[in-house]
Amino acid sequence: MTESTRPIRVLLADDEAMIRHGVRLILRHADGIDVVAEAANGHRAVEEAAAHRPDVALVDIRMPGCDGLAAIRPLLALDPAPRVVMLTTFGDEGNVLRALRDGASGFLLKDEGPQELISAVRAAAAGDAVLSPGVTGAVIARMLCGGISDADGVALQDERIARLTVREREVLAMLGEGLSNQGIAERLVIGIGTVKTHVGAILEKTGSTSRVQAALLAHRAGLRP
Repeated sequence: MTESTRPIRVLLADDEAMIRHGVRLILRHADGIDVVAEAANGHRAVEEAAAHRPDVALVDIRMPGCDGLAAIRPLLALDPAPRVVMLTTFGDEGNVLRALRDGASGFLLKDEGPQELISAVRAAAAGDAVLSPGVTGAVIARMLCGGISDADGVALQDERIARLTVREREVLAMLGEGLSNQGIAERLVIGIGTVKTHVGAILEKTGSTSRVQAALLAHRAGLRP
């Protein structure tokens, strides 16, 4: 079985057994997705990820003991590292921002519908950002209203953008819109391989650890397609 045909391997970490059960049932009926491990806290999630090598880790932000936030960096330090998507609720924008800064690939509201959950897993596995529409606006508003820290000051932000080519700025703006690689390719009428090359260059030049961080940078810089 090749990489392109094998099922997407998913780790599910949530302290609520009913949540895990519901998500597992949804993903079980989706073509090409296999839940390979579950965990009730962040520490166990890292152990299970090391043992089962998932492609995507769906991780609850709030869990007793070692929570999802504490698990992000250990998960991303694994080889191979899973794409980490945080499960969240309304009103948790501050923790979502911290998760994104630590390298999470995105966030998904716990009460999203089955199709949104399945699409999020597939998008994360493909390397796309997962930004739940129901909370994205609130996260960005919190970030902007909270001011820009010294580490991400205006001068440094301008310097990051200045490193990009014109085409890379276009792609960055579309990342800020939440477009997938396929969506960007269709918008710009270029190959998806070319889009991946541009995204890789953007991440390197801007010092972003994920597409989500790049998308937030696009919003801060006011980039528009």
